[in-house]
Amino acid sequence: MRATVYVRLKPEVLDPQGDAVRRALGRLGFEGVRGVRVGKLIEIALDDAAAEGVKARLAEMADELLANPVIEDFEIVT
Repeated sequence: MRATVYVRLKPEVLDPQGDAVRRALGRLGFEGVRGVRVGKLIEIALDDAAAEGVKARLAEMADELLANPVIEDFEIVT
């Protein structure tokens, strides 16, 4: 079984990396880019036997290790 965890900065947190990407895109001639937010995509392969309660287990993983809950939100897709 595969799961994907998307980790993104909370909307109220400044994203200097995203701002740098937006400026670089403008310098490369890509006009009209108003904003960029940079996050993480984490793919996790799980044993099929671990399928029961997988969302709760993944949320625990994200909360304890994969994301910083103070400044980041996460989304789990199975």
